[in-house]
Amino acid sequence: MTQNDLARFWENDEIAHRENTFYEGAPQVALGIRMSQECVYAELGEEGDPWGKEPADRQYELNCRYNDLSEKAVGLRLLPEVKPADVITFPKVKRIGEVFEGTYEQKPMTGEWLHSDINTPEELEAMLDRVDNLNMREFILPENWDRDVLKIYEETGVRPPLHRHIRGPVTLGTSIFGIENLIFLYYDHPELFERFGKTIKRVVLEISALFDEEGGFTKDNRPGGFSFADDDCNLMTPDMYAVFGFPTLRDVFTEYSPLWESDPEGHYRYQHSDSAMEHLLPQLAQVNLTGCNFGPTVTVGKIREHMPRTRIDGCLAPFTFMNNNRAVITEEILRDIRMIKEADTKGLNIFTAGSINNGSSLASMRLVMELIMEHGQY
Repeated sequence: MTQNDLARFWENDEIAHRENTFYEGAPQVALGIRMSQECVYAELGEEGDPWGKEPADRQYELNCRYNDLSEKAVGLRLLPEVKPADVITFPKVKRIGEVFEGTYEQKPMTGEWLHSDINTPEELEAMLDRVDNLNMREFILPENWDRDVLKIYEETGVRPPLHRHIRGPVTLGTSIFGIENLIFLYYDHPELFERFGKTIKRVVLEISALFDEEGGFTKDNRPGGFSFADDDCNLMTPDMYAVFGFPTLRDVFTEYSPLWESDPEGHYRYQHSDSAMEHLLPQLAQVNLTGCNFGPTVTVGKIREHMPRTRIDGCLAPFTFMNNNRAVITEEILRDIRMIKEADTKGLNIFTAGSINNGSSLASMRLVMELIMEHGQY
């Protein structure tokens, strides 16, 4: 690809992303891959923890060096270049896992894990009783929150971020109570199983409303949209999911994304589940997802069968992309392009079916671009 080819690709890609990638005049399938900060280490030959948190000055330096390479390889500076002086840090707040008495732990080279010591139905029920009596604002927000947030706003004009994404209800449930425990709970204590799911839904809505207020928004003028990352949803049967997970998506989307049909990007309804959860597609279709990112076995054709108007972010396997095997990358990208054309729709946004991991190279991204230019024209 010449520099002119790169410029033309990105011009066409901008058009391809219009109308949530369903623009009738799109010349080619859209490309969602923009790499990730994890990728700086392998590409630059630097040591570091891709799942850790770098000091702001080092992250800025790594991203700038990476972008020098990406600009030459693919024609864009892909990663954010935030100078340390421009980093705004709000006081640390408690998160939804802590509401359910879990602990977040950062482990070297594997990222963040949520776990708890709750192991029996009796312990779970007692915890839910405590959650029911929690003053959410007092629990979530630290001491001196009002003072510190006001100071940041007066100095920068920036308000606290909104609450528009959580790990999904099933993954939250398995993290707090354990996979086997949660599955057995459905059979042995169905009322408690249902109560756990309902409490998760209520807490999601309560925390979201809290940060709407802290951000200076009312229900009439708040931004829309919500997304879930629910890898463990594949562990539930459709009957289990209908009781535990589905009601949270249904009601949270109804609250925060009522205008999904006319404004699918502003009132987005998004589900990430990089697992083999094809059996849940019929239920997920009922919540009118505007975008999805599912596991590599859940192909474009299978998704489109149930979700004709959902943007599909996928379905390149993350390990395929990370291994930089040109033949397999080519095979999977051509499969996805073929399937979207066979479905006679647009709405494919080529992306990995899960995370973009360290080791994924700019050369592999460039290959995907070349395949789109040669085979992905509508």
